[in-house]
Amino acid sequence: MDSATPSQPKRTAFLLSQLGAVASSRFADRTREIGLTPSDAGVIRLLGRSPGLSQRSLADRLGAVPSRVVSLIDSLEERGLVERVRSSTDRRNYELHLTEAGNRVLRELRGIAEQHEVELLAPLTGEQIAQLGGLLAKLATGHGLDRDLHRDVGRDVPRHGGNA
Repeated sequence: MDSATPSQPKRTAFLLSQLGAVASSRFADRTREIGLTPSDAGVIRLLGRSPGLSQRSLADRLGAVPSRVVSLIDSLEERGLVERVRSSTDRRNYELHLTEAGNRVLRELRGIAEQHEVELLAPLTGEQIAQLGGLLAKLATGHGLDRDLHRDVGRDVPRHGGNA
């Protein structure tokens, strides 16, 4: 391994950024093949894990303005993947649920994600993959990241990690 000196840093953050960009780009290519954007895929995945979220709760989880989420849900609803159901506890709100077609797409996305991960991690051994996963999870937790989705982390995540 390279040892860092004051004049020659390891560039670990740069390499993480570079790999993140490659992973994001390749995943976007894969989701595009089934007619989805990465944002569409993220919402479908989140609704699969948390059926019944309100649009406001979804916007909060995504760190997005509600109007952006409305247009995203409108698009998914027009394609028959998501449905809005009036909340039984608060008639002012709608709960978001995947349709049968949305659940089929979710299953397809799971397969895409698994294949994506296998290809991205192919240069590593099983032991290295486990070690990397543990280290990345620790970094994500230390920086307050939501392990279920991407969001605008620049606004509300502390700049200094910790043991959160």
